[in-house]
Amino acid sequence: MGGAVSAGEDNDELIDNLKEAQYIRTELVEQAFRAIDRADYYLEEFKDNAYKDLAWKHGNIHLSAPCIYSEVMEALDLQPGLSFLNLGSGTGYLSSMVGLILGPFGVNHGVELHSDVIEYAKQKLDFFIKTSDSFDKFEFCEPSFVTGNCLEISPDCTQYDRVYCGAGVQKEHEDYMKNLLKIGGILVMPLEEKLTKITRTGPSAWETKKILAVSFAPLIQPNHADSGKSRLVHLPPVAVRSLQDLARIAIRGTIKKIIHQETMSKNGNGLKNPPRFKRRRVRRRRMETIVFLDKEVFASRISNPSDDNNNSEDIEDERREEEETKPSELKPDPPVNFLREKVLSLPLPDPLKYYLLYYREK
Repeated sequence: MGGAVSAGEDNDELIDNLKEAQYIRTELVEQAFRAIDRADYYLEEFKDNAYKDLAWKHGNIHLSAPCIYSEVMEALDLQPGLSFLNLGSGTGYLSSMVGLILGPFGVNHGVELHSDVIEYAKQKLDFFIKTSDSFDKFEFCEPSFVTGNCLEISPDCTQYDRVYCGAGVQKEHEDYMKNLLKIGGILVMPLEEKLTKITRTGPSAWETKKILAVSFAPLIQPNHADSGKSRLVHLPPVAVRSLQDLARIAIRGTIKKIIHQETMSKNGNGLKNPPRFKRRRVRRRRMETIVFLDKEVFASRISNPSDDNNNSEDIEDERREEEETKPSELKPDPPVNFLREKVLSLPLPDPLKYYLLYYREK
């Protein structure tokens, strides 16, 4: 699946393309996509393909196409504080983007069939938390992953505000998926070759909307050949945050407000979205003329007497344009992590500073 938008040179350009094609339509979803670099979830030898609008699979590791993830994120209508269940959570890429929107008081659970993929997801989550500057721009709802078949979730599990299934759901399992939802909740899943959004409007009332045609591998059916018994999947308990953790969230939130107020006072009203870095314009080269003579084909350039002069003028124009635009094409300085700088400048014991920064490496 995928190929709906052109490939980008980096994560930001991929998101630009998804916005232009109207796959990303809201600011919250855009911010989440920009905050997490898709390439970080690829194996090193496959990263050249990270910014193409294509699905990727290697062994049990799988990522859907960016256009699919963006449609899913938009359809889920995520808000801070909601509970989310990701069935077939895979690499954790989608769960981490969702966690940026849910905030510190949300619930973020994932079920994944393959234990090796769970380990991969945990490594990628740890890398994001420890190294990404985006982590400090949000209050993160960290995902928790459990191993098991999502068709064997314990019947006494809690229901969720939002549910996504990343594999094709057969019609016979539609009701099972619906029962995972709270009233008012939203379920997004591939159902009968259509990405489908189902909203639970009452105890036995539903609204269904088909979003787009998709092709997903079907859910793997439970296999009870070994023991003959079902292996129930028990989802993580919804834990209450400690007072210490709540204090950290409150302090970080206060510092962010102070930084925002200082920025606003320096820049007047400020800019809601700082201007994006101007990308280099791609020059299109002249194509050779193809000349057909009888049954022979010759590739040649048909020229006229002024061609050489025009070519020299073009080269000179290009050189002059490059010189004029050179300052704006230099790479900008990396963004400053103002929250980190502010915390480190506070008159506090070092252990408390590191606690406020989640002991991050950067």
